[in-house]
Amino acid sequence: MAQALGRLGVRAEDRRKLRLMTPIFLICGIAEALTYNGFITLFSQRFGSEYLPYLYTAEAFILPLEAWFMSWLAMKLSKPALMKTMYAVMTAILLADTGVLAALKLADLDARWFYPVLFLTSSFVVRQQTVLLWSLAVDVCPTQQAKRLMPLFVSGATLGGAAGGLATQMLSPLGAEWVYGLGPLLLIAASFNYRKAIVQYLVPLALKAQAAAEDEGASSFIYMKRTFRSPFLLGVMGLMTLMPALYYLAEFLFLNTAHASYPDEQQFARMFGIVSTLLFLLAFAVQLVSGKLVAWFGASGMLVAIAAAYAAAFGLSAVLLGSETAAVTAAAGAYMLTNVLIFYSAEPSYQLFYKTLPMQHRDGYRYAAQGLASFFGILLGAGLQSLHKAAGFSFPILAAVGAGAALLLTALAWTVRRLYMRELVRGVQTLGLDDRELMDSYREFFSNTKAMGAVLTLLRDEQEGVRQIAADIVGRTQDERYVPELLELLGDESPGVRTAALRAMKLTGADLQALVRIGAVLEDEDPAVRAEGVRQMAQMKHLSSQAFFFLRMKLLDPHPAVVAEAVKAMYALESESSYEACFEAIERLLGQGGEPAAHVCGVVAELRLERFGESVERLLQDTHPSVRLAATSCLGKLGAAHVVPQLLERLPAGDQELMRVTEQALIDMGHLSIEPLLSALPGAHAQIWRVAIGALAVLLPEDDIRGRLTDEALRRMGGLDKVAGYASAFRAVGREELAELAALRFNGQRQRILEGVWSLLVRLTDEQVVASIRRALADADDETKSSGLEVLAEGAGDRRLAQRLSVVLQTDYDDRGRLSATIEEARTALEHASRSADDWWPEMAAEAGRERGGQVEAQGALGRLGKVIYLKNVPFFADLTLEELGLIAGIASERVFEDGEALLLRGSTSDALYVIVDGNVELTSVTAAGLEATLGVLGAGEVCGATSALDESASTVSAHALLGDVRALGLQREALTRLVRLYPDIGLGLLRASLARVRLLEEMLMRIDS
Repeated sequence: MAQALGRLGVRAEDRRKLRLMTPIFLICGIAEALTYNGFITLFSQRFGSEYLPYLYTAEAFILPLEAWFMSWLAMKLSKPALMKTMYAVMTAILLADTGVLAALKLADLDARWFYPVLFLTSSFVVRQQTVLLWSLAVDVCPTQQAKRLMPLFVSGATLGGAAGGLATQMLSPLGAEWVYGLGPLLLIAASFNYRKAIVQYLVPLALKAQAAAEDEGASSFIYMKRTFRSPFLLGVMGLMTLMPALYYLAEFLFLNTAHASYPDEQQFARMFGIVSTLLFLLAFAVQLVSGKLVAWFGASGMLVAIAAAYAAAFGLSAVLLGSETAAVTAAAGAYMLTNVLIFYSAEPSYQLFYKTLPMQHRDGYRYAAQGLASFFGILLGAGLQSLHKAAGFSFPILAAVGAGAALLLTALAWTVRRLYMRELVRGVQTLGLDDRELMDSYREFFSNTKAMGAVLTLLRDEQEGVRQIAADIVGRTQDERYVPELLELLGDESPGVRTAALRAMKLTGADLQALVRIGAVLEDEDPAVRAEGVRQMAQMKHLSSQAFFFLRMKLLDPHPAVVAEAVKAMYALESESSYEACFEAIERLLGQGGEPAAHVCGVVAELRLERFGESVERLLQDTHPSVRLAATSCLGKLGAAHVVPQLLERLPAGDQELMRVTEQALIDMGHLSIEPLLSALPGAHAQIWRVAIGALAVLLPEDDIRGRLTDEALRRMGGLDKVAGYASAFRAVGREELAELAALRFNGQRQRILEGVWSLLVRLTDEQVVASIRRALADADDETKSSGLEVLAEGAGDRRLAQRLSVVLQTDYDDRGRLSATIEEARTALEHASRSADDWWPEMAAEAGRERGGQVEAQGALGRLGKVIYLKNVPFFADLTLEELGLIAGIASERVFEDGEALLLRGSTSDALYVIVDGNVELTSVTAAGLEATLGVLGAGEVCGATSALDESASTVSAHALLGDVRALGLQREALTRLVRLYPDIGLGLLRASLARVRLLEEMLMRIDS
């Protein structure tokens, strides 16, 4: 079963949701078919299908009231409450109608007045049930997951409809009341999974989220006004109006023709059951090929094809409705075809049309158009139906009218298609380079010569961004015909455009002249262009010997990214004779270390070159962080499980990027890393534990996560109480500064443990659900926080884990750290801390046992803890966590500047900033009059050189040691900027330091000028 789902693209994290929700769609699909078949049969046979125009007219005027009621209800209730309420209302309506039908049957009464009521109420239920189920599916599934699961949900609903048709045939001998009455019972049966899905997935998602970008607040009237001003949007609304109207006409022809041929209610119900079964089987078949059809016709072309199919169906019906033997078959065929095409094929195309609009306005335009189209569509459909009685049109003539209207629909669809092309061309000129959402829409261009001509013209547009996007669209065609136009772009002044042009080329059949032109690009001044040229040359396998001539030269390119691409290209061309040259290049770059080694690690991983495993393993000790990260990632993809202990032991001193890359490497190793990780969990350092738990949450089956990993997480959370008391122990022995660090360290440990627990819950529930709960818990509003805690208390994912997490989140550990402890309790706690696997606790416990000194430690004696204690008292770093302070201490080197020695020189750049530990630093500058003046004096705890070090600009001041030696902690630019990128709070501290310096300089300059 798992393999079958895997072939359908279903991932492990999707299966729980699939098991829960597919039965809802299947059972509700059966219920919908039974309800529809039942009330249509009862209305047609007992009231008369010839009255359908009047019912549809009434429904057209009821729809606005229905929309108002739904809007009012949505404002009054939360989304989960609304979903539950609507489901209960629909079930109650069907049960009430079933009760009336049963009473009428038992009393043998013929209350004809009831059947229009039955039609309208049941139609409301069928309409809202469809909206409700798809809304639930869309809400609980993230976008990418929805793409994987929606086809399966649709398949469940269509198969349910087919099963409902079969059930109708089986129950029809008992009467249409039995067919109708089974529907609400099935809704009750599905309600258990329905409510469970809401509680598990929708309730967490309904928690208050952070404010997002709002639209401009345009009203529905404004959207309608703009729609009527746009020929394109007006045409789309016309399609949305005319197509349903023709469906209602096809339904009218079918029901009346069938009523005349099957006057007996049981026979009619049985026939209708057969038609329903065939309809849903046809819908299922259309779903199987819908992707290929859309790829073939395009979204707009699909609507033209649907309109043409409508015309053919009505035309055939006009010919056959006069036949006694083929009339019902023709009418049923037209009804089934129009039903499937409008509800299963046309709707996605409408949605794609509105993607040409700005994202913040799409829903406004779409809802405004849908409201008008629904109203006028039903009225127009009722008007076409009324021609039978009002104008005396026979059914064949009415079908001919439908065929004529379908031809108008086809013409309108063709016109809309042309307007859509124009909108897409306009979109190319306005689309941001970071917004790729519309790119799928541009498949429409590929089969349209005129549209592609417009795109090719944009390759010469004045705007660089437009040229790049036009090249991207051309590239998506994968058409060799456009290579000449793209080759012309290789002379463009913009490296980005040149790169985009290369990326867009399909060179699998290119000639020698094109290869030579690409070969010239390999000498481009921009390394990104050269690398893309090498990558594209790998396509030219038909000219492999000539391509090798250029590629071998690139093995000696000065930029490692180009060399890396050359190695991959030569492997792609499968020249075994060149492999040795590739190996030499790889060994050379690995031996160089630094950036070259980082690039080539990616090549080793991609090509699975295990022969270089030992060389890559040595890079784990490289001095450059980027190289260590690249080596870690590479070893993960090579499956080098023997390095797992080595990867884990680096984590206590590592930053969050190292943790992230290590976790992914462990996941890439697959089952090979499971045993080493499981053995590392007990008593592990918090950062090791976090990474190991995160990787195991992905690698282990769900049963093991609920068992072994959950038990481990519960033990970790249970141990927090003891660690929280370390701060009071340090305070009891008179080390307040260590107590503050202990509180920081505890918060860091707690945070890592909670991150591990959240990773388990992601696997046991859903990533979107966990993200919503975490947003709610981080919200400033107490009520929103309480809602998030309530979801955890309900047992989201795993009851034991979620409830314990809720307790931990509500516990005030800071208060416990402030509790007073006796000396004996403090000694016991510090003894326990000294044996901790977390290196901070033994270090702090050892420091607590030393005698305190009143001055800063002697020169050269500042260890990591000493640096951290000092940095904690520097105002600019006071708000950092212990982990962040430790990372700064790790890159800080002590320096001593003799009296008069320069820390900074005006006009020169500095590769480090300095935190003054001891001594005084004089800041001087030159005034506009050319006089050197003292701007100020910095003392211990202040920072100098931050601006010059961070932005590599020339210093505007000079800084010299004043009245004696100066001790300072130097932070090198490269290491510091990396920490700022990973930890924004560090950057904020340095920003405050820079702003303080700016204020000081402004004050000093004002004094000098005065």
